[in-house]
Amino acid sequence: MRILLVEDDAALRLGVARGLEREGWQVDVLSDGEQAMSGGLQGGFDLCILDLGLPRRDGMEVLRHWRAQGLKAAVLLLTARDELSDRVRGLDAGADDYLVKPFDLPELLARVRALKRRADGRVEEVLRLGPLTLDLAHKELRHGEARVALSPREWALTEVLMQKAGKVVTKESIVSRMSTWEADFSENSVEVYIHRLRKHFAPLGVAIRTVRGFGYVLELQESGGDAGAAATS
Repeated sequence: MRILLVEDDAALRLGVARGLEREGWQVDVLSDGEQAMSGGLQGGFDLCILDLGLPRRDGMEVLRHWRAQGLKAAVLLLTARDELSDRVRGLDAGADDYLVKPFDLPELLARVRALKRRADGRVEEVLRLGPLTLDLAHKELRHGEARVALSPREWALTEVLMQKAGKVVTKESIVSRMSTWEADFSENSVEVYIHRLRKHFAPLGVAIRTVRGFGYVLELQESGGDAGAAATS
């Protein structure tokens, strides 16, 4: 997938670009709205990540121009404007999703993956494992009808595990997916967050099993088994 990133903050632009490239995507970068007016229409992009607060031309103006000129690529807005009216204006102008600054890189990557699934025609936005339901569109984890509260990093790790439920997810792939532009997500951090998720999931009948030397498997607890043993075996 080829992505255009339009962001005037150099540090943020570099960090986001590196995170996207770690996912295996090709990334082109621009730093102001004037460049983006024409640049977004010339590259054959699959997705555009567009900051609203750009110099020279406002991101909203860029977005309207793109859509008026027939741009079909999905557009994810980055905005420091947390007012509902601004978000509505962006969606009405043709954006497919938005993310309010400051944000964690894993959340941005999750939204990019969701937009890619839609573009690929895979519109299923709900992952299920037994009593757990992960709604990717609304960012909710539910156990039956009850909502399970997770931090942004816990959410990102849950998405990684549920996408491959029943299969081994390597520690290296988790580190890659969870790292931010500020710091790498270390293997020790993986263990910390796995431990936190086990505490969330054990009462819900779901275990995270360690496959030593390989990684982790998210699976249903065996009927009648001990929750603690299932989570740490």
